Amino acid sequence: MKKRNIVISVILIAALLCVLRILEISISPQSKWAMLLTVLKKGSIYALVAVSMNLLNGFTGLFSLGQAGFMMIGAYTYAILTIPADQRDMVYMYYNGGIIRFAVPALVGIAAAGAVAAVFAYLIGLPVLRLKSDYLAIATLGFAEIMRALFQWDSLGPLTNGSNMLRNYPTIKTILFPFAVSGVCIFLIVLLINSTYGRAFKAIRDDEIAAEAMGINLARHKRIAFTVSSFFAGVSGALLAMFQTNVQAKSFNSAMTYEILLIVVIGGIGSVTGSVISSFLFIACSEWILRFLDETHKIGEMTLPLMRSGFRKVVFSVIIMVIVLFFRQGIMGDREFSISGIGRLFRGKKKAGEGRNDG
Repeated sequence: MKKRNIVISVILIAALLCVLRILEISISPQSKWAMLLTVLKKGSIYALVAVSMNLLNGFTGLFSLGQAGFMMIGAYTYAILTIPADQRDMVYMYYNGGIIRFAVPALVGIAAAGAVAAVFAYLIGLPVLRLKSDYLAIATLGFAEIMRALFQWDSLGPLTNGSNMLRNYPTIKTILFPFAVSGVCIFLIVLLINSTYGRAFKAIRDDEIAAEAMGINLARHKRIAFTVSSFFAGVSGALLAMFQTNVQAKSFNSAMTYEILLIVVIGGIGSVTGSVISSFLFIACSEWILRFLDETHKIGEMTLPLMRSGFRKVVFSVIIMVIVLFFRQGIMGDREFSISGIGRLFRGKKKAGEGRNDG
């Protein structure tokens, strides 16, 4: 049964990649469906950062709001290391070409982005992870804001380009790339959750006192969860930099962290597939599906009221409020989407139908 599920999963993944490639080839940049490709790319990136945040908030019970800060560290690390040497004089025009005069391949830059974010997370986690609940959230949010101001500091300009944007580094060439990187990273997170470390994280989430009584080193496992989560946030930051084609610190504000947290809550705290599904739904609604609400529409000679710039955000906020009020555990709750689960669902319906027929 397990082997069959693996084979089916591999076939579905291959089919998904084929569909994505066909969409990319068939949809032209001028088409009205071009926005679909943008939604898919950005959705895959946000899926990774949402799952990394869920690892911390949902599976370990640590309420952290520093995700945007670690994404910024990853984005800057990637951009700084991958800008071609012959482009640095133009990018760092106010800082004599900057202090780094070499470039690394894109994949090396992505790995370095995660590693640097993980190092920062480990260092900040030493004092911060002693805090709990709202105090931890405030401390990590403060860290993210401090890093955002620090990266724009003129004295660090030869490295970060100050308040100016970084650009001309390798960007996303195909829609398959962010899906492949995010997919591999999410797979690694799932392996961690299902390992002995993952069970220790869940024990800490459920009851720290009982977990410590069972011999779980609370400080060590919290640092592991915080560092691993930040590593993948750094990787997603590098992917976001590739997607946006430029990096500027001011875009990694607290609103980005709140968006990621909202995605996690909508999908279900403690559900990996919930975070993935809600990421695509969130990006699709905010960036594409509800766009028509920002445009003026007429019925005959009458102009529809409220349909103007900004109305999309009002409707989107109402939808989110409805979801939070009536689906308090999110779309998936703490459940996961799986091949075996679908099989059990169909078998259950089949047995129920047979029971009615026998009656």
